[in-house]
Amino acid sequence: MTSFMSFLLSGLVLGLVAVASNPSPYFAALGLVVVAGMGCGILVGYGGPFLSLVLFLIYLGGMLVVFAYSAALAAEPYPETWGSRPVLAYMIMYVCGAAMFSSIFWGDWYEFSWVPADDLGAFSVFRGDIGGVALMYSSGGGMLIISAWVLLLTLFVVLELTRGLGRGTLRAV
Repeated sequence: MTSFMSFLLSGLVLGLVAVASNPSPYFAALGLVVVAGMGCGILVGYGGPFLSLVLFLIYLGGMLVVFAYSAALAAEPYPETWGSRPVLAYMIMYVCGAAMFSSIFWGDWYEFSWVPADDLGAFSVFRGDIGGVALMYSSGGGMLIISAWVLLLTLFVVLELTRGLGRGTLRAV
């Protein structure tokens, strides 16, 4: 289990490097899918299958719509790929930075701290993620509504930024 979680965490870091280093929205969206999949695997490994399902449905369903709009409006005929020199230089720089940052905290990482949420309460009635979902809907309902409005505002900001001079989805006919 430890090697599988190490694989998922390494894939998460490499996916984040792929998103951060690529200027093209096409390949950044692919890196975002890898990051969301690895994040879901990490949540399942820690005992949160419902939260991983919520991440996969809402995050990929909502945020990839924004990527689709921005990719359609900012289409370039020859996008930069992961093998091109500037993107490869950024990727190497980000991986080296992540390796240096992790080497600082390397002595504080122990395998016994990778305990799933279900292993902490031996005779618990609830699973580790269901209590958090109930708390999110009972106490955090207002924050959920604010988050929905922020995502809608983000959609309009991205559409306005990628619109250009006189073309876009909100153009006058």
